[in-house]
Amino acid sequence: MEEKPKYLDESLSFQERAQDLVDRMTVEECAGQMLFGAARVERLGIPFYNWWNEALHGVARCGMATVFPQAIGMAASFDDNLIERVADAISTEGRAKYNMYQKYGDYGIYKGITFWSPNVNIFRDPRWGRGQETYGEDPYLTGRLGTAFVRGLQGKDERYLKTAACAKHFAVHSGPESLRHEFNAVVSKQDMAETYLPAFRELVKEGVEGVMGAYNRTNGEPCCGSRTLLVDILRKEWGFDGYVTSDCWAIADFHLHHQVTGSATDSVQLALENGCDLNCGNMYVHLLQALAEGKITEEMIRRSAARLLTTRMKLGMFDQSTPFDSIGMETVDCQEFRDLNEETARKSLVLLKNNGLLPVDKNKLKRVTVMGPNANSIRVLEGNYHGTANQYHTILESVRAALPDCVVWYSEGSDLKNPALEDPGYPGDRLAEVKAMADLSDLVILAVGMDETMEGEEMNDQGFKGDKEDLYLPECQRALIRAVCERNTPVVLVNLTGSAIDFEFGNEHADAIIQAWYPGAMGGKAVSDLIFGEYSPSGRLPVTFYKAENHLPDFEDYSMENRTYKFFREEPLFPFGYGLSYTDFRYSDLKADAVINAGETVTVSVCVENTGDRTGDEIVQFYLKDTEASVRVPRHKLCGMSRVTLAPGERKTVTAMIAPEQFQIVKEDGSFAYEPGEFILSAGGCQPDEYSERLMNRKTLRTTVLMTEK
Repeated sequence: MEEKPKYLDESLSFQERAQDLVDRMTVEECAGQMLFGAARVERLGIPFYNWWNEALHGVARCGMATVFPQAIGMAASFDDNLIERVADAISTEGRAKYNMYQKYGDYGIYKGITFWSPNVNIFRDPRWGRGQETYGEDPYLTGRLGTAFVRGLQGKDERYLKTAACAKHFAVHSGPESLRHEFNAVVSKQDMAETYLPAFRELVKEGVEGVMGAYNRTNGEPCCGSRTLLVDILRKEWGFDGYVTSDCWAIADFHLHHQVTGSATDSVQLALENGCDLNCGNMYVHLLQALAEGKITEEMIRRSAARLLTTRMKLGMFDQSTPFDSIGMETVDCQEFRDLNEETARKSLVLLKNNGLLPVDKNKLKRVTVMGPNANSIRVLEGNYHGTANQYHTILESVRAALPDCVVWYSEGSDLKNPALEDPGYPGDRLAEVKAMADLSDLVILAVGMDETMEGEEMNDQGFKGDKEDLYLPECQRALIRAVCERNTPVVLVNLTGSAIDFEFGNEHADAIIQAWYPGAMGGKAVSDLIFGEYSPSGRLPVTFYKAENHLPDFEDYSMENRTYKFFREEPLFPFGYGLSYTDFRYSDLKADAVINAGETVTVSVCVENTGDRTGDEIVQFYLKDTEASVRVPRHKLCGMSRVTLAPGERKTVTAMIAPEQFQIVKEDGSFAYEPGEFILSAGGCQPDEYSERLMNRKTLRTTVLMTEK
């Protein structure tokens, strides 16, 4: 009787078992594992497996799932504990659906437990349509939230991965969408090290299982075949030992669009020799041809196959059982996860303006009009890369439910993007109704914005290519805002987009403005509850909202000069880190070591008191400014954050640990160094600049830290 093969011996390491399995496979069988639809090898018990699945804000594209707020909305919570809980719920649903699909023999796309999430690219330009998938413009915030998401997806079992996370798109990727298959992102070594790479580095340190390359070139190298990114930085410098996948059909771009290679086998060679293990696309059908032409070696193929099978081993695909086998469909979009979804939606909403209208006393209302193209839209709740919720709560339906004794009217008002709402129609064909309803109402709730048909991944829908041309809403919606805000009825403007918008006439004339992002299946209820004071808003902007007249660099310019709050030299519309509350907070007693040695962690604490008359959450933000640097450094940078819940009159001391690397400078050659000198450490509910403090109507606290040589 033959001894049990090593790859089935569960007492051995996953790497050892995977290598044993690869050693038993032919090179043809190994090559068959390197396409996203990995081939079955019946003689060795390797089942077919499709690697491609998505989970940015819920299990996507395979039926019922909890649809959480889009990633940019979750980022507005500034709450890494919440993000980890959300990702844990997603991984539970992912396992439940995987178990179900396995039972019924469905092994197709979007049915696996290798999730190509999260997206930790930096949202450097507000025109980028896929910025909604990110955690915003700040590397520290992105790293904190991204690592929390990875922890939630991959789980805490000592042996098995609950699901496998994947950091994307590595690296220096943020539009333009229409050029991504041919574009070369030119970036300095300083910006690369300071802005574009830190979040990826944090996720690798956290143990993310996969990394996906980007479509574009970075400094001339296609990202999915970049020796600089995939070999020198990812494998050698950071010690990454997971799998690397291409973005979908990105390897074909090498010769078809980037034109850095001359043929399909040349492209296969460039990708594989630089460590791209898995091809989402079809170029790796040419692996054996490239081998026959002497462009790659059998060892390269076997190396990648071993990495891929190691990941599948970690997920328990070759073991008798895992701790996750009993997770069933009853967990999917269950009440517990709906409650978590509602909590997440509440924490994601950002109150940008309030002239005293909010919160509205429901008892004083007799007639309310809910209007706008996003007022009763399910699509706008979802964002892109979404699943299908068991139930949705639109703004209109939620306001109706909240006001059972009030007359609630509805007008679509305008189309999202077309001048006329009806066909045939004419520009502004619903504005007379809008004006009449506003004049007869006590309150107007106006829901405007975009959806995934207008901003998102590369598309060609009525002139939209995924990105925005400017920071304004389409003219039909601008006319709608103008028509409503010119009336004498109070207006709450609710904007549902995944990116920054200049509200033009609404900036000055709306009584309140709520940035709702793409808020998930419970989003409408969260918006309604905020308006009627069921809770106090606490979200903060994870991106800068620029004015349309601000001088933004060209979209194709990847330099960080005059980009994001860290380097922007003008006054924006609404700053990063900004968001209003229904209560007030006072800061006192900021403490930090006055003198530190280079390389030391700094402990900082501050007392926060709720001086208002409502319970509320405050996002305590710590910023660091290097006052004596010999190189370009940010105006200041986020270096710590904490969410605290306080009842009226309650105070708490909030403590943060500022990591030593926050005190490093980044030189022009991309190297890090400690440079002794004076730093200003600040604490407050916003950035430590005059404009942010003026909008928030409060000051931040500051203290000086002197860093000396070791």
